[in-house]
Amino acid sequence: MGILDSFGALVSSIVAAVVMLVFAVLSFFVTVFIVQTGAGIAGFSPSGDFVVLSAAILSTGAIVAGATPMTSLSGVTE
Repeated sequence: MGILDSFGALVSSIVAAVVMLVFAVLSFFVTVFIVQTGAGIAGFSPSGDFVVLSAAILSTGAIVAGATPMTSLSGVTE
């Protein structure tokens, strides 16, 4: 059963990676909408490349911050 267990772990890792990729793309689209709407409310009309650049920076920061282990700040010891 060792081979089947390792195959199941491989499949679950691939599924988790695909799900995280889908969520990253969705969060990028939502961030583009938020940046474009916020710029419109502020009276700016930036070109599309600046909207995409700022959304990419914000999405990357959110993904990296979500993946960073913050256990040292919570006071929980393992």
